[in-house]
Amino acid sequence: MVSAIIPCIDEEAAIGWVVTAVLGQNVSEVIVVDGVSRDRTVERAEAAGARVIVEPRRGYGRAIQAGIAAVRDNADILVFLDGDGSDPAEFIPDLVSPIIAGQADFVLGSRVRGPREPGSLAPQQVIAAHVGRLLLRFVYGANFTDLSPFRAIRRDALIRLNMKEETFGWNLEMLMRVAAARVPMLEIAVGQRRRIGGVSKVSGNLIAGIKAAWSISATFVRLAFELRDHGKRS
Repeated sequence: MVSAIIPCIDEEAAIGWVVTAVLGQNVSEVIVVDGVSRDRTVERAEAAGARVIVEPRRGYGRAIQAGIAAVRDNADILVFLDGDGSDPAEFIPDLVSPIIAGQADFVLGSRVRGPREPGSLAPQQVIAAHVGRLLLRFVYGANFTDLSPFRAIRRDALIRLNMKEETFGWNLEMLMRVAAARVPMLEIAVGQRRRIGGVSKVSGNLIAGIKAAWSISATFVRLAFELRDHGKRS
């Protein structure tokens, strides 16, 4: 059973289309985690067939954790993607099939590989992807090319990772813990589309982008020391 988790705020232009597209990929349920939107995001998500959970506390990681807590007990694989229409939902079968086949426990969809629509990734997102790639390769020998939110993981593998990050560092934390724990992993090229509507909470806002960059950098430094110390104790 595959459950999809979509965190979003003020994505009424895209969320209905995204939920419909995801449900069309043999996904059993879609959990939309709404961060107290001021528009009709909740209404349109529910109309498209999603179950909506409201998480009033700000923080990307908090929203993701709320979604994880809400999935059905018998969910085997969790898929994560954004609610703005930029992640191509038709690649969901390509993300989950290696997990079903036992070839991997974690699969990342890389935005910087595959076809990208002009303007789909801001320059700071491309730079962050390259910096993250270099850091992950240098510290863990991992070959990830992106910090993409579009990914799939076995639920039991995710539980073992003991994720803690509550902010924009969530995606990086998962990659670091997957690499440090030597979880069987793959990466596939998915490319990226332009968002359907609205403004990005990170790349479309300078202050938010700076805060996200700081959160991601702090996550890497903190977690690198934490995982190193844990490895020494083990």
